[in-house]
Amino acid sequence: MGYLAIWKVLEEMTTDFRRRGVTVPSNVIDDLKYARTLINVLKADPSRLETVQKIEECLNNVESYLISEGQRFGDKYVEEWIRKLEEASRRIDEDEGVSRFVPGLPREQRWVRVKPSEEMPLETLKSLAEDLNLSHEVQSDGYLLVYGEDQRVKEFVKKMATKYGLKAEK
Repeated sequence: MGYLAIWKVLEEMTTDFRRRGVTVPSNVIDDLKYARTLINVLKADPSRLETVQKIEECLNNVESYLISEGQRFGDKYVEEWIRKLEEASRRIDEDEGVSRFVPGLPREQRWVRVKPSEEMPLETLKSLAEDLNLSHEVQSDGYLLVYGEDQRVKEFVKKMATKYGLKAEK
């Protein structure tokens, strides 16, 4: 299932709500952020089935809220978003099972790109990478490329998820 594609549609819908002046509750935004983090955790460690369940739970919570609140804008509005969500659920995430080439990295190195934010500032991400003996570099688009041994990259993603106040149980 295309969790990332579904997440992108839900994020787009949230943005549309804000553009229309509708305030989206913080718990819905938190579920959306948590789902994104879990999607990254799932990419780092696909063997954890409980992660899939948590992703689906978060995405379903967000979708339920947005679709029910979308009724304010009429049936056509809701039908359009439902169609987009159905298309997204049939897609395979572009990153699933595909290792993109990063010039200059040895083949045996694993990597992850992280977009710094207020919750995860660049300096904190760099420090976390250094603590795990991972290499890192800031790319031209503002993302931080973190790379190194497979297990250490997985540990980096897990620590990112837990360190920034994301709860294991929702």
